Amino acid sequence: MQAITVRDRDAGFRGLSLVEMSYPHAAENDVIVRVHAASFTPGELDWPATWTDRAGRDRIPSIPGHEVSGVIAELGYGTTGLTIGQRVFGLTDWARDGSLAEYVAVEARNLAPLSAQVDHTIAAASAMPGLTAWQALFDHAHVIAGQTVLIHGAAGAVGSFAVQLARDAGARVIGSGRSEHRDSVLGLGADSFLDLDQDHLEDAGAVDVVFDVIGGEILRRSAGLVRPGGALITVAEPPQVQPEHGRALFFVVEPDRAGLAAVERRLRDGRLRPTIGATCALAEAPSAFDPARRNRGKTVVTFANAD
Repeated sequence: MQAITVRDRDAGFRGLSLVEMSYPHAAENDVIVRVHAASFTPGELDWPATWTDRAGRDRIPSIPGHEVSGVIAELGYGTTGLTIGQRVFGLTDWARDGSLAEYVAVEARNLAPLSAQVDHTIAAASAMPGLTAWQALFDHAHVIAGQTVLIHGAAGAVGSFAVQLARDAGARVIGSGRSEHRDSVLGLGADSFLDLDQDHLEDAGAVDVVFDVIGGEILRRSAGLVRPGGALITVAEPPQVQPEHGRALFFVVEPDRAGLAAVERRLRDGRLRPTIGATCALAEAPSAFDPARRNRGKTVVTFANAD
């Protein structure tokens, strides 16, 4: 099969290349997915798990990409709940070869069924940011109707999902970002926009939940906005300041079939839509990691020959 691999830790995206690789092995409780669309996080070339497995052993050459949508081609021993030929989407394990390949081995529990109404490109662009936003708002912040939620970086891949999910849950949503993002954030359903270039952060007032994807000074100052009993949730970095009468939490998204299924239902009925910045073929994926080419939204790699 064809795959994108990386061999040189110091070469950055220039160390990525399209090569022929062996068909993956389906371990116990795995499935093999014939990839139709995949996506990645540009910074994953800096992740330790890109270079070593969970036991700390070198795993070069490594296939990046951890967001996948496709069709099950093979079931590993003991795998239940999924069938050959079924459409699925989800996340691959951080410390195993990823989705920028024609086939990928994935733990079955990391995938959710994908209905025919949801395009593979949409699904691949939604797996990581959609599940991250879902877990932030509902697993960690426990957002309910009537609360006020402030979402930093609301125009980005994760933030845009968070705006839509919070709004769908009946919360009042304040989205923050740069001036040029105002219209897109309000178009996603935010009730108001906080301009981080011109407004004061404290203009947001007291809120029940802050969800932050920016970190730094924005994260530190946001602790003072949280109402008693509220939550400051971030995926940027561990918070250094706690809300006076609330809690703060840093987390990394975890594969979860129930959360993926919740995202898929909302994609299917039109309540959610991802922000897709660009699409490209597998051979073009190495250059898509170039920081100079990054754009707002997800870059999705599509596989024209997928059956």
